[in-house]
Amino acid sequence: MDNKDTTHSHLLSFLNAIPPVDFCCVYGSTLHSTDPGKSTMIDYILGVSDPLQWHSENLKMNADHYASWMVLLGGAKLITNVADKLGVGVHFNPYVTWNDKMLKYGVVRMHDLIQDILNWESFYLSGRLQKPVNMLVDNLDIETINSVNLRAAVSAALLLLPPKFTEEDLYAKICSLSYMGDVRMLFAEDRNKVKKIVQGQFDLFQSMYKPFLEEYEGKDYLRFSSSKNQLANISQDCGLPVTHSHISFLPPTVRSQMGMKIGKKKVISESGKVGNGNELGFGSREEAAKCMQKALRRTVMVSSARQAVSGVLTVGVRCARLGDHGQGHDYHNLNQGWAGMGSCYRNLNQAGDWELLLWLVGYCLNEEG
Repeated sequence: MDNKDTTHSHLLSFLNAIPPVDFCCVYGSTLHSTDPGKSTMIDYILGVSDPLQWHSENLKMNADHYASWMVLLGGAKLITNVADKLGVGVHFNPYVTWNDKMLKYGVVRMHDLIQDILNWESFYLSGRLQKPVNMLVDNLDIETINSVNLRAAVSAALLLLPPKFTEEDLYAKICSLSYMGDVRMLFAEDRNKVKKIVQGQFDLFQSMYKPFLEEYEGKDYLRFSSSKNQLANISQDCGLPVTHSHISFLPPTVRSQMGMKIGKKKVISESGKVGNGNELGFGSREEAAKCMQKALRRTVMVSSARQAVSGVLTVGVRCARLGDHGQGHDYHNLNQGWAGMGSCYRNLNQAGDWELLLWLVGYCLNEEG
């Protein structure tokens, strides 16, 4: 068995310790690690048909993966409702120790995952899937569905790029889409994160986006030329017809938001279809790019803020319990994040103001909330 097969088997082995899932992928530095789990956090996204049922089963198997207060005060119902009502539908269990390795896994409803891929409703997991991942389980063919997401990412990035750029510039712009407006970038995240992601996984970006770049080259949207460092130099057609074509590849939710921002109240036709670039009436590429950027920034800002609030509640106690017992890069990031996002939890604790926490619990446990 070669190293790649060994790594794949290693990553799959964790799934034996949790209830069955319909989708599973890993992402981050694990994709390039030759010894995953030894020095890096292993990040999983798990898709399930019914999160309430899944968490109920997982609590019986792995209650220690969850914040203890959530287990005691509401169990699976509270865990699911915090994710749905406060967050963006994803519950994360971070800093889970399993077989002497450190893991983080997020659990999402399959319907929500697919809707975000197709429509960028929260642009949370769809943004994650625009970057390299290793799909381990794919019962509903998410890889094929995600092609819509990747094509939209290419068009969105091209709208924001100048007439000439490099291949690395393109992947960096794609990678940065889901970070525009992200509240985490204000205090907890590495400002050079995008550059590190692209340079560290350049070959994976190339293989991911090659079909779409070839498609756009065939339509004369793009022209490629080689450079001294063997990275492609790219020039693009910035004319209005191509701009309208790029807009037509954007998700319906984004096009609708763009239309509203320019005063087009009747963006959605009686058939339910959202207008393309021509129908939205953009007179220039710059106007369209600016409008799209504002729409994406607002979506990311709202979803990242909601997920940050959800994260404080769901992982704050676990982070506090872990304290300084960890070491290395992962715990450096933990301490950074805790210094910013976790200050909200510490202030709550120091003030003894548990009324807010109890209100949030009640809100999330209320079916009608």
